Amino acid sequence: MRHILSVLVENEPGVLSRVSGLFSGRGFNIETLNVAPTLEAGVSIMTITTFGDDQIIEQIIKQLRKLVTVIKVVDLTEVKNVEREMMLLKVSAEEGKRAEILRIVDVFRCKVVDVGFDEMTIEITGTQDKLTALVNLMQRFGIKETARTGAVAMKRSMQQ
Repeated sequence: MRHILSVLVENEPGVLSRVSGLFSGRGFNIETLNVAPTLEAGVSIMTITTFGDDQIIEQIIKQLRKLVTVIKVVDLTEVKNVEREMMLLKVSAEEGKRAEILRIVDVFRCKVVDVGFDEMTIEITGTQDKLTALVNLMQRFGIKETARTGAVAMKRSMQQ
């Protein structure tokens, strides 16, 4: 099962290496990893998506909590959360196909951020399923390049 871990860490050199080393040293895979500073000085938040059963995830969380630079670990999969990912998608856009691509862009509420003679770059934000659906639709035009951020997530407000 896919899990989203929110890991609050001290923002100092080597933290990313220690966290990724923990995963690789125990044979766990990181599907996506996103790191950014928080509003608190010297503190960053990592959003890690990984796969495993409950026992493996519990082991990962326990090991993460043992790292000195880790402040807090939360498995967001266990609570209601908001999850988003951003992707840039460069597709072939020959003259006769541009209108159809723009209609799809409109339906998915994404936007064109760059246009060339025969290609467009589309920015889309949403759930992993939404991004995958757009990729599936755009494959017939010819996808030239993609760049994805990986998931960012946080606990929903107003939970009981």
